[in-house]
Amino acid sequence: MCRSVAALIVAAALVLGAGACGGRATTHHKPGTSHEQATGSVGRLLSSDDGSGHRLRQVDAEGAPEVTVAVRPDSEDGWNVHLSVRNFRFTPDSVGGGALLGRGHARLFLDGHPLARVYGTWFHLPESLLRGAGSGTELTARLYADDHTAWAVGSKPVQATTALTATPTTAPATIPAAPDPGITLEISVRDGKVSPAPGRAEIKKGRTVRLKVRSDHDDTLHVHGYDKEARLPAGRTVTLTFTADRTGLFEVETHESDLLLTQLVVR
Repeated sequence: MCRSVAALIVAAALVLGAGACGGRATTHHKPGTSHEQATGSVGRLLSSDDGSGHRLRQVDAEGAPEVTVAVRPDSEDGWNVHLSVRNFRFTPDSVGGGALLGRGHARLFLDGHPLARVYGTWFHLPESLLRGAGSGTELTARLYADDHTAWAVGSKPVQATTALTATPTTAPATIPAAPDPGITLEISVRDGKVSPAPGRAEIKKGRTVRLKVRSDHDDTLHVHGYDKEARLPAGRTVTLTFTADRTGLFEVETHESDLLLTQLVVR
């Protein structure tokens, strides 16, 4: 009799334990979030924070997330903010999950005061939000992991800052600008050789760049720094057009064949 009762108690405990384990979701495991996203953790969690109460999560500089920020007045209200990221992608579906390298969201700060959380590369910043934050002039974009820790390199947050140099609602009326002559570079790849031979093209910031590339095999065209890509079907001329709105030296190459096509020097 005692053995039968003991067996029943053990069986009941197993059933209840299994139900509790299977029925309770992992902490922060939200709909659309994988188990890996909910439990992942990379880098080293530092004791210091980013100045807004979020602890720093330090990773190696090589392969670390990067961000740049640019703004332009909106024709109706406020500013349009553009975030360019590298080694990083926005993952709004897994916010609140674990920290996985190269994933997360961004936050905007005005003179150090929190403004908004950003889940994509574009964000409209209304004038009312700026007034509520004290109408500062220095806009900072900072990258965070899904667990809300701030990505850091060298004990410093991964961030970029730009200035709001004019009041968007009082910006002067638009004056038709002179046509942008831009620059067009025609490049061909044949038998593993680039023609003309790779060199450097000097470009004035703000000009339009047109890359016309023809390859004798399937490949991918990539402009580093601008993160612009285009497929190169064999035997077809493909045109990739973008605005050179960042200064520096940028390489244009093919991914599959790893060929340097040219270098763009934007001043």
